[in-house]
Amino acid sequence: MDVSHLVQTIAIYALPVLFAITLHEAAHGYVARHFGDMTAFAQGRISLNPARHIDLVGTIVVPIAILVASTLAGGAGLLFGWAKPVPVNYSALRRPRQNMLWVAAAGPGANLAMAFAWAALYKAADLLPASYFTRPLLLMGKAGMEVNIILMLLNLLPILPLDGGRIVASLLPSRIAWGYAKLEPLGFPILLLLLFTSVLGVILAPMVNFSFRVLGTVFHI
Repeated sequence: MDVSHLVQTIAIYALPVLFAITLHEAAHGYVARHFGDMTAFAQGRISLNPARHIDLVGTIVVPIAILVASTLAGGAGLLFGWAKPVPVNYSALRRPRQNMLWVAAAGPGANLAMAFAWAALYKAADLLPASYFTRPLLLMGKAGMEVNIILMLLNLLPILPLDGGRIVASLLPSRIAWGYAKLEPLGFPILLLLLFTSVLGVILAPMVNFSFRVLGTVFHI
Protein backbone atom coordinates (compact mmCIF):
# COMPACT_ATOMS: atom_id res chain seq x y z
CA MET A 1 0.00 0.00 0.00
CA ASP A 2 1.45 3.40 -1.01
CA VAL A 3 0.73 5.42 2.13
CA SER A 4 2.06 8.70 0.69
CA HIS A 5 -0.22 8.36 -2.35
CA LEU A 6 -3.20 7.62 -0.08
CA VAL A 7 -2.50 10.67 2.10
CA GLN A 8 -2.16 12.83 -1.02
CA THR A 9 -5.45 11.53 -2.40
CA ILE A 10 -7.29 12.21 0.87
CA ALA A 11 -5.80 15.73 1.02
CA ILE A 12 -6.89 16.46 -2.57
CA TYR A 13 -10.45 15.21 -2.03
CA ALA A 14 -11.01 16.59 1.48
CA LEU A 15 -12.25 20.08 0.57
CA PRO A 16 -14.30 19.02 -2.48
CA VAL A 17 -16.09 16.30 -0.49
CA LEU A 18 -16.66 18.57 2.51
CA PHE A 19 -18.11 21.42 0.46
CA ALA A 20 -20.09 19.16 -1.88
CA ILE A 21 -21.91 17.44 0.95
CA THR A 22 -22.43 20.37 3.35
CA LEU A 23 -23.45 23.00 0.78
CA HIS A 24 -25.87 20.44 -0.71
CA GLU A 25 -27.66 20.27 2.63
CA ALA A 26 -27.48 24.00 3.31
CA ALA A 27 -29.15 24.64 -0.06
CA HIS A 28 -32.14 22.50 0.96
CA GLY A 29 -32.57 24.56 4.12
CA TYR A 30 -32.21 27.89 2.34
CA VAL A 31 -34.87 27.06 -0.27
CA ALA A 32 -37.19 25.61 2.38
CA ARG A 33 -36.95 28.90 4.29
CA HIS A 34 -37.69 30.80 1.09
CA PHE A 35 -40.95 28.85 0.75
CA GLY A 36 -41.99 29.32 4.37
CA ASP A 37 -40.47 26.44 6.37
CA MET A 38 -38.28 27.90 9.13
CA THR A 39 -37.31 24.55 10.68
CA ALA A 40 -33.74 24.42 9.36
CA PHE A 41 -33.24 28.13 10.07
CA ALA A 42 -34.40 27.73 13.67
CA GLN A 43 -31.92 24.89 14.17
CA GLY A 44 -29.03 26.86 12.68
CA ARG A 45 -28.71 24.54 9.69
CA ILE A 46 -28.78 27.24 7.00
CA SER A 47 -25.07 27.77 7.37
CA LEU A 48 -21.88 27.46 5.33
CA ASN A 49 -20.13 26.21 8.47
CA PRO A 50 -19.31 22.55 7.67
CA ALA A 51 -19.34 21.66 11.37
CA ARG A 52 -23.13 22.12 11.41
CA HIS A 53 -23.61 19.51 8.68
CA ILE A 54 -20.86 16.92 9.15
CA ASP A 55 -21.95 13.36 9.83
CA LEU A 56 -19.05 11.35 11.23
CA VAL A 57 -19.88 8.27 9.20
CA GLY A 58 -21.26 9.76 6.00
CA THR A 59 -19.01 12.80 5.63
CA ILE A 60 -15.73 11.35 6.90
CA VAL A 61 -15.60 7.57 7.39
CA VAL A 62 -17.39 6.42 4.23
CA PRO A 63 -15.56 8.71 1.75
CA ILE A 64 -12.17 7.87 3.30
CA ALA A 65 -12.98 4.16 3.26
CA ILE A 66 -13.89 4.37 -0.44
CA LEU A 67 -10.66 6.26 -1.21
CA VAL A 68 -8.60 3.66 0.71
CA ALA A 69 -10.34 0.78 -1.07
CA SER A 70 -9.85 2.47 -4.44
CA THR A 71 -6.16 3.04 -3.75
CA LEU A 72 -5.66 -0.58 -2.71
CA ALA A 73 -7.51 -1.79 -5.80
CA GLY A 74 -5.53 0.54 -8.04
CA GLY A 75 -8.69 1.93 -9.61
CA ALA A 76 -11.39 4.53 -9.12
CA GLY A 77 -14.31 3.80 -6.82
CA LEU A 78 -17.71 5.46 -6.86
CA LEU A 79 -17.02 8.16 -4.30
CA PHE A 80 -20.05 9.30 -2.34
CA GLY A 81 -21.13 10.25 1.15
CA TRP A 82 -23.74 12.21 3.04
CA ALA A 83 -24.17 14.88 5.71
CA LYS A 84 -26.72 15.27 8.47
CA PRO A 85 -29.99 15.75 6.60
CA VAL A 86 -31.39 19.25 6.90
CA PRO A 87 -34.80 19.02 8.59
CA VAL A 88 -37.64 20.06 6.31
CA ASN A 89 -41.25 20.25 7.46
CA TYR A 90 -43.03 19.95 4.13
CA SER A 91 -46.41 20.76 5.68
CA ALA A 92 -45.00 24.17 6.66
CA LEU A 93 -44.27 25.08 3.04
CA ARG A 94 -46.71 27.53 1.51
CA ARG A 95 -47.60 25.08 -1.29
CA PRO A 96 -46.23 21.75 -0.01
CA ARG A 97 -46.38 19.63 -3.16
CA GLN A 98 -45.17 22.30 -5.57
CA ASN A 99 -42.53 23.74 -3.23
CA MET A 100 -41.19 20.28 -2.35
CA LEU A 101 -39.85 19.99 -5.91
CA TRP A 102 -37.69 23.11 -5.52
CA VAL A 103 -36.52 22.20 -2.02
CA ALA A 104 -35.44 18.77 -3.27
CA ALA A 105 -33.83 20.15 -6.43
CA ALA A 106 -31.80 22.71 -4.45
CA GLY A 107 -29.23 20.14 -3.29
CA PRO A 108 -28.36 18.75 -6.74
CA GLY A 109 -28.51 22.32 -8.05
CA ALA A 110 -25.84 23.34 -5.53
CA ASN A 111 -23.68 20.42 -6.67
CA LEU A 112 -24.09 21.49 -10.29
CA ALA A 113 -22.99 25.03 -9.43
CA MET A 114 -19.99 23.68 -7.52
CA ALA A 115 -19.03 21.39 -10.41
CA PHE A 116 -18.85 24.47 -12.64
CA ALA A 117 -16.87 26.36 -9.98
CA TRP A 118 -14.31 23.56 -9.67
CA ALA A 119 -14.09 23.36 -13.46
CA ALA A 120 -13.33 27.08 -13.52
CA LEU A 121 -10.59 26.55 -10.92
CA TYR A 122 -9.15 23.70 -13.01
CA LYS A 123 -9.13 25.93 -16.10
CA ALA A 124 -7.49 28.79 -14.20
CA ALA A 125 -4.79 26.49 -12.82
CA ASP A 126 -4.21 25.08 -16.29
CA LEU A 127 -3.59 28.59 -17.65
CA LEU A 128 -1.11 29.50 -14.91
CA PRO A 129 2.62 28.91 -15.40
CA ALA A 130 3.63 25.50 -14.05
CA SER A 131 4.65 25.74 -10.41
CA TYR A 132 4.55 23.93 -7.08
CA PHE A 133 0.92 25.03 -6.62
CA THR A 134 -0.63 24.40 -10.03
CA ARG A 135 -0.48 20.59 -9.87
CA PRO A 136 -2.46 20.35 -6.59
CA LEU A 137 -4.98 22.90 -7.92
CA LEU A 138 -5.48 20.85 -11.08
CA LEU A 139 -5.99 17.66 -9.05
CA MET A 140 -8.38 19.38 -6.64
CA GLY A 141 -10.32 20.94 -9.50
CA LYS A 142 -10.74 17.55 -11.13
CA ALA A 143 -11.73 15.99 -7.79
CA GLY A 144 -14.28 18.76 -7.22
CA MET A 145 -15.87 18.14 -10.59
CA GLU A 146 -15.97 14.39 -10.01
CA VAL A 147 -17.41 14.53 -6.49
CA ASN A 148 -20.12 17.07 -7.32
CA ILE A 149 -21.17 15.38 -10.56
CA ILE A 150 -21.48 12.01 -8.82
CA LEU A 151 -23.42 13.43 -5.86
CA MET A 152 -25.71 15.40 -8.15
CA LEU A 153 -26.53 12.40 -10.34
CA LEU A 154 -26.78 10.00 -7.41
CA ASN A 155 -29.26 12.26 -5.62
CA LEU A 156 -31.34 12.67 -8.77
CA LEU A 157 -32.08 8.93 -8.95
CA PRO A 158 -35.85 8.46 -8.51
CA ILE A 159 -35.48 6.56 -5.25
CA LEU A 160 -36.88 7.88 -1.97
CA PRO A 161 -35.51 9.40 0.21
CA LEU A 162 -33.09 10.76 -2.42
CA ASP A 163 -33.86 14.17 -3.89
CA GLY A 164 -34.88 12.58 -7.18
CA GLY A 165 -37.51 10.59 -5.32
CA ARG A 166 -38.85 13.78 -3.72
CA ILE A 167 -39.01 15.45 -7.12
CA VAL A 168 -40.90 12.49 -8.60
CA ALA A 169 -43.31 12.46 -5.65
CA SER A 170 -44.06 16.15 -6.15
CA LEU A 171 -44.91 15.58 -9.81
CA LEU A 172 -47.11 12.50 -9.43
CA PRO A 173 -50.88 12.73 -8.90
CA SER A 174 -51.71 12.80 -5.19
CA ARG A 175 -53.00 9.22 -4.91
CA ILE A 176 -50.05 7.72 -6.78
CA ALA A 177 -47.61 9.94 -4.87
CA TRP A 178 -49.02 8.64 -1.59
CA GLY A 179 -48.41 5.04 -2.64
CA TYR A 180 -44.96 5.93 -3.93
CA ALA A 181 -44.08 7.57 -0.59
CA LYS A 182 -44.80 4.29 1.21
CA LEU A 183 -41.79 2.78 -0.59
CA GLU A 184 -39.37 5.14 1.19
CA PRO A 185 -38.26 2.59 3.86
CA LEU A 186 -36.98 0.40 1.01
CA GLY A 187 -34.93 3.20 -0.55
CA PHE A 188 -31.68 2.83 1.37
CA PRO A 189 -31.56 -0.99 1.11
CA ILE A 190 -32.19 -0.68 -2.64
CA LEU A 191 -29.38 1.87 -2.92
CA LEU A 192 -26.97 -0.38 -1.02
CA LEU A 193 -27.94 -3.34 -3.20
CA LEU A 194 -27.27 -1.32 -6.35
CA LEU A 195 -23.93 -0.16 -4.93
CA PHE A 196 -22.57 -3.53 -3.84
CA THR A 197 -23.70 -5.28 -7.03
CA SER A 198 -21.95 -2.57 -9.09
CA VAL A 199 -25.25 -1.80 -10.84
CA LEU A 200 -25.10 1.74 -9.47
CA GLY A 201 -21.79 2.33 -11.22
CA VAL A 202 -23.19 0.98 -14.47
CA ILE A 203 -26.18 3.34 -14.22
CA LEU A 204 -24.17 6.43 -13.31
CA ALA A 205 -21.05 5.97 -15.47
CA PRO A 206 -22.56 7.14 -18.81
CA MET A 207 -24.13 10.18 -17.15
CA VAL A 208 -20.90 11.04 -15.32
CA ASN A 209 -18.91 10.77 -18.55
CA PHE A 210 -21.43 12.94 -20.38
CA SER A 211 -21.30 15.56 -17.61
CA PHE A 212 -17.50 15.69 -17.82
CA ARG A 213 -17.75 16.17 -21.58
CA VAL A 214 -20.15 19.08 -21.06
CA LEU A 215 -17.78 20.74 -18.58
CA GLY A 216 -14.89 20.08 -20.89
CA THR A 217 -16.73 21.72 -23.78
CA VAL A 218 -17.79 24.77 -21.73
CA PHE A 219 -14.34 25.41 -20.23
CA HIS A 220 -12.21 23.96 -23.07
CA ILE A 221 -10.41 21.56 -20.77
